[in-house]
Amino acid sequence: MKKLILFTTGGTVASLEGENGLVPELHADDLLSYIPELNVRCRIDTKELMNIDSTNMQPEFWIDMANAIYEHYDQYDGFIITHGTDTMAYTSAALSYMLQDASKPIVITGSQIPISYSKTDAKRNISDAIRFACEDIGGVYIVFDGKVIHGTRAIKLRTKSYDAFESINYPYVASLHDDHIEYNKSIHIQKKRHIQKKKHIQKKKHIQLDTSLCTDVAVVKLHPGIKPEFFDCLKDLYKGVVVESYGSGGVPFQVRNILAKLNELIEHGVSVVITTQCLEEGEDMGIYEVGRKIDHNRVVRSKNMNTEAIVPKLMWVLGKTTDPKKVKEMMETSIAADITLYF
Repeated sequence: MKKLILFTTGGTVASLEGENGLVPELHADDLLSYIPELNVRCRIDTKELMNIDSTNMQPEFWIDMANAIYEHYDQYDGFIITHGTDTMAYTSAALSYMLQDASKPIVITGSQIPISYSKTDAKRNISDAIRFACEDIGGVYIVFDGKVIHGTRAIKLRTKSYDAFESINYPYVASLHDDHIEYNKSIHIQKKRHIQKKKHIQKKKHIQLDTSLCTDVAVVKLHPGIKPEFFDCLKDLYKGVVVESYGSGGVPFQVRNILAKLNELIEHGVSVVITTQCLEEGEDMGIYEVGRKIDHNRVVRSKNMNTEAIVPKLMWVLGKTTDPKKVKEMMETSIAADITLYF
């Protein structure tokens, strides 16, 4: 029987109707009381880390979560975090960078409707998360609406529907059914090979904790008419700026010259990351003039990462260095947490 620990942070899943709308009120044991049959499958301990609406989530709270998992890592086989949906994707990505080489599952879930409501999706999501936390797989994942999403590849796409999350530019890791877990074919093959070779591995990597973050990061979504002078306000406030450009990576240089302002930011020592407003397929700045005019040697290229993963990764990298050249190198170097599954 697997031994798991459930960390709670609040969110819709734990909310009750308050004077001004839904507010997180339920505690960890309260959540499990709605799903008593779970005690048959595994042993679950609980710990409340915070009880907040995830709109109030802050990077400092990511550190609290990472530390809690690290401190309990040797005592448990798997970890579940209940979390509000609005910033869940940022948290899952942040934990992926702060907790690397995890050989045990770290599973984040929540719900669109509170667990106390009759038509809630919380019971299924928590049950699925606990089931997946019993798997022999490592890394950080979001489990939601029967799907398993890699921690750095999730976005919240819908505000009300049960299928709130999508996996961006990466396949779903697995889907959960009533009687089994169905892995994506290519991931299943990797998992099978790992199990076959496991007996030949004398020593596993131990989980690595690195919670150094610099939160001086801004996200700017370009729109027609945005004033170039706006970027002057960012120079002394932020160490890193993520620019959500157009299409495959276009930045305007006519009439309102935004490109010149990005160059000024870089000259000022600010790391500039170029991504795209398009959800799928990522940036490719080499196609059009508006992309080729960008100084590829100085800006950070985000490739096919989504903003929810770029922001915590940039904070994590800036926590180690603010030298734009080194930031670019670290951001563009594939970190295991970006796409790799640990089995």
